[in-house]
Formats: sequence, C-alpha cells, structure tokens
Amino acid sequence: MDILKTPAEMQEWRRAHPATLGFVPTMGYLHDGHLSLVRRAREENDLVAVSIFVNPTQFGPNEDYERYPRDEERDLALLREAGVDAVYLPTPAVMYPPGYETYVTVERVSQRLEGERRPGHFRGVATVVLKLFNATQPTRAYFGRKDAQQLRVLQAMVRDLDLPVEIVPCDIVREPDGLAMSSRNVYLSPEQRSAATVLYRALTKAKQAYDDGERDADTLRELVRGTIAAEPLAEIDYVSLADDVTLEELEGRVERPALLSLVVRFGQTRLLDNVELR
Repeated sequence: MDILKTPAEMQEWRRAHPATLGFVPTMGYLHDGHLSLVRRAREENDLVAVSIFVNPTQFGPNEDYERYPRDEERDLALLREAGVDAVYLPTPAVMYPPGYETYVTVERVSQRLEGERRPGHFRGVATVVLKLFNATQPTRAYFGRKDAQQLRVLQAMVRDLDLPVEIVPCDIVREPDGLAMSSRNVYLSPEQRSAATVLYRALTKAKQAYDDGERDADTLRELVRGTIAAEPLAEIDYVSLADDVTLEELEGRVERPALLSLVVRFGQTRLLDNVELR
C-alpha cells in the first residue's frame, strides 16, 4: 500500500497506475461505514485509493475540529487489511498553503438544512473534495447516504463543473440497534449512546407510515418529532421533509421522492440521519 502526502506525489502515482480507480475520501477514525465504501470500490474498480484528511475549512469556529477523533496508525492498518492500493495523506499546510484564496461554492442546494446552520460548511466540503479529485483523478468516488445533503452538493458540483468522475452513493451502515455509524459516536456517553437509538426509531416510524399510505408532510414530520421528544436526552435541532433533489421543504401532500432527515443533539454531540421516501 503506497502512502502519498502531496498532490504531486498522488498525481505521479496516478499517472503510473492508469487503470480504473475507486476513491473513498474520509476524515479518518475509520469504522465499518467507511470500510463498506472501500469494499464497494474494490468490487467495481481495478485500484482503490483512500484519503485521510480532517478538513479545517468545513468546521465552524465553535465546532470540533481540534478534538475530532484521529488514529492514523489504526486507520492505515485497517486500509492495508482491506487491500487499498494507495492512501492520500496530505496535511493542512499542503492543502491550504500560505496565500490560498480559491474556494468552490455550490449555490442553492447548499443553502438549506446544514448549510443554513453551519455557514461556510459546504464551501469547505466542495473545495476540499474538488482538490482531492484533482490529486487522485478517480474513475468513481464513493460517498455514504448518511451525509445526504453533502452527497447532493457534490453531485451538483460534479455535474456543473463537468468533472470526469462518477459519484456512487452507498447505503447507510448501521449498528445492530439502528444507530448510523459515525466517527462522532465516540463522543457519546453510555447513556447518550443508548438514547441515540431513538433517531432510527423515529425515522422508521415515519417511513412505515409513508409506506402505509400517509402523504401529509406535516404529519410525517410530527411523527418524527413526537418520537424523539419522548427521549429526555435528545434535543432536536431540526426535522426536515424535503424534495429529494433540491432539498426544498415540502408542504401539503408528498407527491414526489423526498428526503426525511434530522439533526439531534445529545449533550455536545450533534448527530444526523435520514431515510429516503420513494
């Protein structure tokens, strides 16, 4: 497994390996959700590359950049075991050298939900992913559906900038009790970890109602809110039922594919999850 630390090194490696390349961008502290993306990339491409980079430009001033969990040695061991061919491991100084001033903004789809609550977040995401694409030059890039808005922002960026990479959405990987796997789950106390299972229960309850014929947007949102409100450790940030593509909030009858998503706090830990209604 080759470890590359600068764009020039990564690009040189890519020129020497012109086969199809599946790419999995990560911020490290890997779990089976990440590894499921690696396995999918392994199945569909000749080669697999993974990046590990905790991107400072997507964190707000009061967010958890400094304490974001990191374990590079463990991550590299897991990737080696998974048969990854190359790991791109740049530093912030390499990605954003002195004088750096170019950013990517995806307009409409980034302005709602997380974009509204975390100004600048998706500018940081789009910028770093474009830079990672430029360095790795992948055939396909793999992203989990858990970060649903991020996925749609990156799909729009690839479409609008004519990037020669296929975005491959991959299903959410969950713990046996339904909690979506996330590096931030490590922040939860045992009591909060137990309480966090309410997220999937709430989403599942609303999805079941939808599958049974319920189409009123407010009713579906309220099913989620009511379920979560019964958990005293959970503090709702938002519950959204939005158009699956534009993320515009839906009112009245749900007549087209929709994304039911939420963000809930447990203490200082902010967790997001979603289900697609089709």
